Amino acid sequence: MQYISHYRSPIGDILLAADEIGLTGLWFEGQKYFALHLDKEHEEKEIPLFEKVKQWLDIYFSGKEPDFTVPLHFAGTDFQKEVWEILCVIPYGQTMTYGEIAKQIAAKKGLPRMSAQAVGGAVGHNEISIIVPCHRVVGANGSLTGYAGGIEKKMYLLKLEKTGCL
Repeated sequence: MQYISHYRSPIGDILLAADEIGLTGLWFEGQKYFALHLDKEHEEKEIPLFEKVKQWLDIYFSGKEPDFTVPLHFAGTDFQKEVWEILCVIPYGQTMTYGEIAKQIAAKKGLPRMSAQAVGGAVGHNEISIIVPCHRVVGANGSLTGYAGGIEKKMYLLKLEKTGCL
């Protein structure tokens, strides 16, 4: 069973989803792929995990790096999960390119190369925005490429992490 809750952030309303294992979704209202894998049968309920997620978001949006993690439950292909796990270790306030992620995966698998476009597809389908920081992934030349929540939100999140305030 999935549960949902709502969070009002400085850059828009957010829908949270979770199951008994962990957070399954964090989407900006109206974003691309909004609630794509949310179970049709879900219940709006304030479970203890949502309290922890909202505390994490409050700290984050105050311009500080949260010093704790929340349990996550990824729903995707093995490749997507591998990419999302790399996103989780991109340091706060820093960025990584799609190509750098592709090189890490290729090295791990013993492959000569991996497609940065394939990585981009997995990054774009991340269902747990902000906490799984897909906004920290940029193009090869540092350009701010797509973000399911919108480029303006990506710019906001990156600036927040760099300066600690807006």
